[in-house]
Amino acid sequence: MFDLNRSTLERHSVDMRQFIDWRQSVLPNGLRVIDGYNSSGLTLTLLPDRGLDIWLAAHNGRPLTWISLGSPHAADFGAGWLRLFNGGVLVTCGLRHVGPPESDQRSGQFRDLHGDFSLLRAYNVAVHGGWQAERYVAEVTGEVAEASLFGEQLHLTRTVRFSLGEPAVEIIDVVENRYDAPTPFMLLHHFNFGYPLVQEGVRLHVAHAAVVPRDMQAASALHDWPNYHAAAPRHLEEVFFHQVLLDESKQAAAVLASQTFGLMLEWDATHEPYLTQWKNFRQGTYVCGVEPGNCLPEGQNRAQRHGRLIHLAPGERHRFWNRLTVLDGAEAVQRALERVALLQRHGQPSSIALEDYAT
Repeated sequence: MFDLNRSTLERHSVDMRQFIDWRQSVLPNGLRVIDGYNSSGLTLTLLPDRGLDIWLAAHNGRPLTWISLGSPHAADFGAGWLRLFNGGVLVTCGLRHVGPPESDQRSGQFRDLHGDFSLLRAYNVAVHGGWQAERYVAEVTGEVAEASLFGEQLHLTRTVRFSLGEPAVEIIDVVENRYDAPTPFMLLHHFNFGYPLVQEGVRLHVAHAAVVPRDMQAASALHDWPNYHAAAPRHLEEVFFHQVLLDESKQAAAVLASQTFGLMLEWDATHEPYLTQWKNFRQGTYVCGVEPGNCLPEGQNRAQRHGRLIHLAPGERHRFWNRLTVLDGAEAVQRALERVALLQRHGQPSSIALEDYAT
């Protein structure tokens, strides 16, 4: 690392894009991309035409995520969610449905896996950068509408933020119901991680009051939920739901790491009290998720039956904050683990109900 002091940088360059920026371009297939770097070793690629989600990510050349064959894929409402899944660090699920495909129990309306959000194009996309005292911040902002005439009118404003020299990215989402009727609202930040960040010997550390398996497949591996293993042919996915422990500001933290390298996820659990852990060791599609949400990935029908379905009232808005930090070296990993250990000793359980899964 070199000197990133403001006075030093301004003596050597008149343009901060030498050190930090988000650069917009268009791929040959027509998709817009925004590539970010901030002199920390962390690089990211955003996809404005897929909800302003985060696709590629690396730290000093080391991949942090898994990407799907041929991605990034252009949105196509005639194709299924799984065929258009790009992989990548963040695939946002929602905004009205998160979970398996289902038909509404009242209207019969079909809802595809994990909803429509990742098929939507961001608009009013802009890049901003500037000094905030001695800290230089560069961010991308954009808006996404999930709307239908005589139906929902949901509006999301997303900010993806870098700070100079920090191997971290913040994602701030504000979701508002702009209609005159309440709207079902399900949102899951589907963070996806791949090899070599996830491999044999890596563990997930979460301050928790309870860990509950989604189904019998996960129940058979409940004893091993923190541990990650080598890729294996035809391995079946395992999904666990965590009742996390929160600090006095309602923040939660999870660490996915080996002894010398990893990643910490921090988030504001005020409106995002659930954490889903997805373990998928299947050969070739080796990708695992750590996923905060205002819901479980169970669909509207089950959430409604068990009193978990959130509705946004007319004019109501909820703010969500997530931060990913790369942990490079044993010292950085240890500091993050101490944060989780402190939460485990003193944190308060999130106010969620998982009894129907526990039984």
